[in-house]
Amino acid sequence: MAQAKHGDTVRVHYHGTLEDGTVFSSTYEEQEPFEFTIGKESVLPLFEEAVIGLNEGESVTISIQPKDGYGEHKQEFVFAMDRKQAPEDLRLEVGKRLQIRSNEGRTAIATITAITDDTVVLDANDPLAGRTLNFKIELLQIV
Repeated sequence: MAQAKHGDTVRVHYHGTLEDGTVFSSTYEEQEPFEFTIGKESVLPLFEEAVIGLNEGESVTISIQPKDGYGEHKQEFVFAMDRKQAPEDLRLEVGKRLQIRSNEGRTAIATITAITDDTVVLDANDPLAGRTLNFKIELLQIV
């Protein structure tokens, strides 16, 4: 039986949870396997490394620390915006993700974390930044 190696395209099922058990992503729940090519850097490096050496049908459980995942949560990416700057037709709600543009013209995605009468607090960190990610990965097929 062949083992997954660098350059192989593989199909996996995975179940991703945070330290408190909250599921952040699961192909089991979505009922659609995830396909990627090992070495194309389309997934987190430690996720790729965990699949290398697996045979079809085998599983592995890994834990990825923030520095190896989506980085640490950076307070400088959290900022308040004057509520008057928001378009009038935009429905503001905590948890909503918005595309924003910096003063330098770069775009980013930010999550609304708080709303007051005068301000909207936005967090441009990735939602998984600062979080330890736990994965159960099952190699279904080497394509």
